[in-house]
Amino acid sequence: MTFNRITLGFIAALSVTLAGCGGGEPDNGTTLNRGNRIEPLSLDPDLAQITDERTIVSDLFVGLYEPAADAQPILALAESAAISDDGLVWTFTLRDDAFWSDGEPITAEDVVFGLRRPLDPLTGNQFAAPLLMIANAQEIYEGRAPVDTLGVRALDARTVELSLNYPAPYLPTVLMYYGQPIPRHAVEAFGDRWARPENMVSSGPYTLAEWRSNNYIHLVANPYFYDAAEVCLTDIYYFPTVDTAAAERRVRSGELDLNVDFASSNTQFLLEHNPELVQSVPGFTIRTIDFNNTSPPFDNPDVRRALSLAIDRNFLTQDVLGGFDAPAFRVVPAGLHGRLDWPRLDYADQPMDQRRAEARRLLEGAGFGPDNPLVFEFNYQPAASWPRIVPVIQQDWMTIAPWVQVEVVTSDSQIHYDRMRGGDYQVSTSGWRPDFNDPYGVLFQYETRAGEINYSRWTDPAFDALTDAAVRTADEAEHNALLAEAEQYFLDQTPVIPVFFEANRQLVSPRVTGWVSNPDRINLSRWLCLADPETVAED
Repeated sequence: MTFNRITLGFIAALSVTLAGCGGGEPDNGTTLNRGNRIEPLSLDPDLAQITDERTIVSDLFVGLYEPAADAQPILALAESAAISDDGLVWTFTLRDDAFWSDGEPITAEDVVFGLRRPLDPLTGNQFAAPLLMIANAQEIYEGRAPVDTLGVRALDARTVELSLNYPAPYLPTVLMYYGQPIPRHAVEAFGDRWARPENMVSSGPYTLAEWRSNNYIHLVANPYFYDAAEVCLTDIYYFPTVDTAAAERRVRSGELDLNVDFASSNTQFLLEHNPELVQSVPGFTIRTIDFNNTSPPFDNPDVRRALSLAIDRNFLTQDVLGGFDAPAFRVVPAGLHGRLDWPRLDYADQPMDQRRAEARRLLEGAGFGPDNPLVFEFNYQPAASWPRIVPVIQQDWMTIAPWVQVEVVTSDSQIHYDRMRGGDYQVSTSGWRPDFNDPYGVLFQYETRAGEINYSRWTDPAFDALTDAAVRTADEAEHNALLAEAEQYFLDQTPVIPVFFEANRQLVSPRVTGWVSNPDRINLSRWLCLADPETVAED
């Protein structure tokens, strides 16, 4: 399972092809051409996992909530929500004008089906963890209970009741992205083929018209969408822009209206030559280096700590990445609701020579030296600035001592994360953007119950006890304090190395109006419009 790189020659040929067939034409004011980094593996909401897949899914499907232009949750298919005093029961009333793209009404039973399906082991969803706060969800996902025992029920055609294991005030940020209603009639009619263009029935502002693999995905406006009258754009083309440098040129030339990334190494050039295109805000994404904690010698916390000590995060972010990204001395990003300030790596303020000396002592104490060198493989994906900084990190580690030997290996992102899910690695780059606005949205991936998304395979009963106590308390201050304690405990054990908090970097044409850069990196097409090029030029 790989996604192909688009060569420059192919891009040029694609431009001619699209001009001839009408795909991606930018001159009518209603067609948006988006660069989206990867070729999706799936657009089934319950199988899409990577952010760039879910970006497209969010144009096709809406949940009880949806992201507003600034990524904050607002009511979508639900016109109202009532919450019990203990925070454990949420009751939603659906809109009267909620319809599938084939004209069928969206009912409470569709909501129930949409919440059960991602938890059903037969679906094959590898990322159900955000929904585990629903009553019986854990038991269902592990195959210990039938799906119809999930804590969700249709009270009537327009009313849904959702029961939780513990209070989750951040539930709206979960439901705008996960557990979206799914068209049961389409799934039953077409099975695994239901998400193909000829079969897909969607609920969002757009429908799937065409998918040309490794070429483009074409969405068209959905006339049955409840807010269709307020949607500006009639056509959206998503292009897999694996080659970031080529994508930058395509935005600068006007072939693409936007791309959701640009190379940090080109920051200064772009600011000098095309400042009107550059959008950047601090982001919620934490970039880490994960250890396979079940694979010696990385089951030894002293070895993990030594390699973490040796990385000069300030040099990486300021001198190598250009200053938009922030060094990470913890894993919970700034800006998340309930984040306390005090968790931090205890050596964050130590000089690098002192840290490298300690790293050497720790490795020698673990039995490594000239007669027993530390040799390991460091895997990275060609994305997210890793190609630029991995050689620097490799050198940081080999500077500890001449007997530290690091081989770097790269593979495409889909293969890279498949290997991590399978535990087939020693040390590997990773990244995480919290799926709900709470520190638990970062920390839950390291719980024992997290399953395959816990790439590090690290488990610790003390950490689990802290996070479990945090989510079960109804006291917000206690919740936040327990999660901060859990984060500090996690940092002290060093299952992963926090490296940097990634800024959200995008190139967006001034023609695109309604774009709001935000830490979540969520920008739905439904909030966007295109201004007349002549008007933009005059401005």
